[in-house]
Amino acid sequence: MKSLITPTVLFSPMSIKATPLASNLFSLASKSNLFSKTQNPISSSPLKRIMISLEPSNFLIQTRCVHSKSSLSTSSGEIHVIVGPMFAGKTTTLLHRVQAEINDGRNVAIIKSNKDNRYGLDSVATHDGVKLPCCALPNLSSFRQKLGQDAYDQLDVIGIDEAQFFEDLYDFCREVADHDGKTVIVAGLDGDYLRRSFGSVLDIIPLADSVTKLSARCEICGKRAFFTLRKTEETQTELIGGADVYMPVCRQHYVSGQVAVEAARMVLGSQNVQCSSCV
Repeated sequence: MKSLITPTVLFSPMSIKATPLASNLFSLASKSNLFSKTQNPISSSPLKRIMISLEPSNFLIQTRCVHSKSSLSTSSGEIHVIVGPMFAGKTTTLLHRVQAEINDGRNVAIIKSNKDNRYGLDSVATHDGVKLPCCALPNLSSFRQKLGQDAYDQLDVIGIDEAQFFEDLYDFCREVADHDGKTVIVAGLDGDYLRRSFGSVLDIIPLADSVTKLSARCEICGKRAFFTLRKTEETQTELIGGADVYMPVCRQHYVSGQVAVEAARMVLGSQNVQCSSCV
C-alpha cells in the first residue's frame, strides 16, 4: 500500500531509532491493557511498519500491511466510548486501543480539540508523556476537509480525545460509523466538576457499541475515584488544567470537598465585598 501523503518517515521494530514516536509506540505496547474484560486484549505482537506523513498532514498513521482492511469496503462501522474522571487513564486507554488497531494493519487518525494545548497541538499525550501524532481542530465537521477526501476514504479508525469539547460529536460519530463504515474510538469526561453532563459525550451512548467507564484513585483516601473535584475558585465549565486545578476523588470526599470549596469561596467572596465597601 502506498502512502496517502508524501513524504513519509518509515520505521519498524528493526529501525526503532528512526523517530522518537517509535519508542512511544513500543512503550504503549508494553503497558497493561486497561479495557474491560468484555473487550479483546491488546496484542503483544511486534509493531508493523508504519508510515507517518509529514506534509501536509502529520497526523495520519498508515500501516503497511498486505491484508489491511480498506475503508472503502461496505462493512458497518463501530463506536466505542471511554469515559471517566480526570486522571483515570482515558487517553492512555485510547492510545492502547489505537495501537492495537495499528498492529492489526488498520489506517488510523487521531483528533483532539485545539482548545487543549497542554502538551502541544500536534500530538495526543498522556499525563506520563506517551504521545501519538494528532490533528487539533475546533470542530469535527472540518476533519474530512483537513485530511482530504482520498486520505479520508482510506481511513479505518478515527480516535477522538477530549471529546467533551466537540459540540458536533453526535452528528460526526453517527455519520462516520453509520454511513462511512469507520470505527470511532471516543475518550472524554462524562461529567464536569459539578457532576453534570459535560458536552455531548453522554449523547453518543445510545450510538455506541461499547462503553468503558474508568476510575481513578482518590487523592485523599486512595479508594476508587469516579469524580473530579476542582481546587480553584473558577466557575466556568471549560477550564483546562492538570493536577494544579483538578483532583480525582471518591464520592465521600467529593461531597465533603465540595462543601469545603464552596465554604472557602463564600469566605473569599465576603472578604472581597468588605474590601470593596472599605474603598
